[in-house]
Amino acid sequence: MATKSKAKKSKAASRKASARTVKTKSRAVKAKTRAVAAKRRNGNAVAAKRKNGNGLPPPSRKPWGAAGKALEGVRVLDFTHVQSGPTCTQLLAWFGADVIKVERPGSGDITRTQLRDIPGVDSLYFTMLNHNKRSITIDTKHPQGKRVLEALIKVSDVLVENFAPGVLDRMGLTWEYIHKLNPRMIVASVKGFGPGPYEDCKVYENIAQCTGGAASTTGFRDGPPLVTGAQIGDSGTGLHLALGIVAALYQRQRTGRGQRVLCAMQDGVLNLCRVKLRDQQRLKHGPLKEYSQYGEGIPFGDTVPRAGNDSGGGQPGWILKCKGWETDPNAYIYFIAQAPVWGAICDVIGEPGWKTDPEYATPEARLPKLRKIFDRIEQWTMTKTKFEAMEILNKYDIPCGPILSMKELAEDESLRKTGTIVEVDHPTRGKYLTVGNPIKLSDSITEVKRSPLLGEHTDEILKNVLGFKAHEIAEIKASGALGAPQEAGQKNAA
Repeated sequence: MATKSKAKKSKAASRKASARTVKTKSRAVKAKTRAVAAKRRNGNAVAAKRKNGNGLPPPSRKPWGAAGKALEGVRVLDFTHVQSGPTCTQLLAWFGADVIKVERPGSGDITRTQLRDIPGVDSLYFTMLNHNKRSITIDTKHPQGKRVLEALIKVSDVLVENFAPGVLDRMGLTWEYIHKLNPRMIVASVKGFGPGPYEDCKVYENIAQCTGGAASTTGFRDGPPLVTGAQIGDSGTGLHLALGIVAALYQRQRTGRGQRVLCAMQDGVLNLCRVKLRDQQRLKHGPLKEYSQYGEGIPFGDTVPRAGNDSGGGQPGWILKCKGWETDPNAYIYFIAQAPVWGAICDVIGEPGWKTDPEYATPEARLPKLRKIFDRIEQWTMTKTKFEAMEILNKYDIPCGPILSMKELAEDESLRKTGTIVEVDHPTRGKYLTVGNPIKLSDSITEVKRSPLLGEHTDEILKNVLGFKAHEIAEIKASGALGAPQEAGQKNAA
């Protein structure tokens, strides 16, 4: 009996060993199969990278402009107001970002009521800086308001603000707190000054122009500093900030984390005035010969002077009167006496002898006589309208440009066709003109949409973006965190 029992045990052990061997071989085969598959996948990935450029998707076969917007999928939390910040976020919205403008219940962005031309409706100041955005009203001091705000931070990519220094921190929205809620969040800020002795000072457009070097170099030599009509402090800084945000979004693809983006208005203006900083350094080595005061024999001081309508580049230029200047304040043309077309200029104005006259034949010889030269050119331009002069001069590639009024620009059909001037229909103020996207992308076509009414998209953002249930939305509304508390019968109102 013992012998039979041992034999049975031996056979059982043999079967188990055989089964283990089969399983081992099976595992080995499976492992080898997985290795081959992995190798094939890796090979395919390498091939894809080689074919598509570092793993990028293959070129879209959709028609140009039909493959989505450039910033589609990017959500921006917009805490900006007035001009510098809204300029930035509007540009991002034009490129397809979902820009959610967070506004104070009852009042919203202060520019909604500033410089109103029609009583009781949003001003052009607001509408022209807030296209393509959605608006939600939140009392950020209310507990339920903070709940909504934190939820928005968690699902957004960018937060943009242009509050006075320290305001965001006092709201409890420090960089550390925001980054803890959402490590991928990019926090972008416009401030008046960067770190330094003036960083706590409040800045507006003209202050930025004055502190950034623009005003000291704008105007005529014997007059006071002047600010320019172009909003280089506000809108200029907003454009700079938008570029910084796009760069941060691109870097995030590699690092996986957000960062702070700061653009100081003083810095933005100085960047636009860099040619004047160039001239400041040139002064150490002698006079600025392209400035008209050099030809007039007026000595230079130790700082870049105001130069009137001098071109500011290497080619002398000036604004000249045209036919009708006596009654039309904009009957003028800017004329550049570019060296390569000097001969053509001489022929057009009736001074062919200047082409060979040693007193005028070279740029160096002409520099001391610029005032006299432009006076002679003006005798010719005064016989032509600014458009007639431009048509004649352009035939000879002579650089020039008419002084166009805002009325002329608004009525320019070519600007309508390119989307630079756009007519927008608004539900309360009717149709108005605005400036469209100045940057044209061939595969991300901008559609300018009207600005939002105050809190217009509050419900859809709570429901579709944050995923709040109906009872949660009703609870938040009833608390007064989004505006005046609603009664039960009003809870489901838009």
